[in-house]
Amino acid sequence: MKIPLLLTLLLSSAAAAQAQQQQLIVLGVAQDGGYPQIGATREFAAVAAGQRPRQQVVALGVVDAAARQKFLFEATPDLPGQLYALDKYLPTPGTLPTGIFLTHGHIGHYTGLMYLGREALGASQVPVYAMPRMAGFLTNNAPWSQLLTLQNIALKPLGDGQEIALNSTLKVKPFLVPHRDEFTETVGFEIAGAHKRAVFIPDIDKWAKWPQQLSDLLRRVDYALLDATFYRDGELARPMAEVPHPFVEETMQQLQSLPAAERAKVYFIHFNHTNPLMQRDSPERRAVLQRGFKIADEGLVLPL
Repeated sequence: MKIPLLLTLLLSSAAAAQAQQQQLIVLGVAQDGGYPQIGATREFAAVAAGQRPRQQVVALGVVDAAARQKFLFEATPDLPGQLYALDKYLPTPGTLPTGIFLTHGHIGHYTGLMYLGREALGASQVPVYAMPRMAGFLTNNAPWSQLLTLQNIALKPLGDGQEIALNSTLKVKPFLVPHRDEFTETVGFEIAGAHKRAVFIPDIDKWAKWPQQLSDLLRRVDYALLDATFYRDGELARPMAEVPHPFVEETMQQLQSLPAAERAKVYFIHFNHTNPLMQRDSPERRAVLQRGFKIADEGLVLPL
């Protein structure tokens, strides 16, 4: 049966409107130390002179305007400003989110929880979604345990591969990834909206250590925000095996044979201050874009 043109236009308009209701917002792109990073005097001078922008630590916001919900993925040291930025999309009292999802226990990914405590906001039972070891770390170690004692936060359990529904059309599924798990496990997140699906893996060791095939992951999502801590080997003065991450060069080489539409799903994120992708005029940044991949910038909005 042929659908009348007017009905088709109305349906497409309704779908577009719904897509605008659910959005993923990039709130930061830097590695845990931010940019400029501690001790990097030239970086501080460049930022002070207006030659380079300050970059906040990696975090995502997810907003569902129709459901009046907004979620923060990662609690970074830049949390106050990131919540303020997210509030533009859905204002709430004190800029507080409906919930916060944590990937792991390295400093750039959970320490922003401190601002919810007595010394700052003194929040009341902000839901914090965490895996078992991450939840245990917060429960059993001061000063984080005080957030629970004072009921500034309320822990919500997550399980590997267990999808949770945030509402009827917004779902989140954590999955374990190999990383330097000194204190907690590490997860990525698959975020499914009404129309689009994203995956967020800000930290992982080499892809070869993960049983999942990256190309298979790309086939089932629309956006893949992937660990791009280092562009190439040799960026650090110390042995880089101490902080294993997939080099951007390695990730591009692994995915180069995929169709252009698959490569275009990749958004590199979580840049160390040494990574030339932080510099908008670098030849490395141009090379990434020329090869069909994308680079996440703070303020990027993707419809879900």
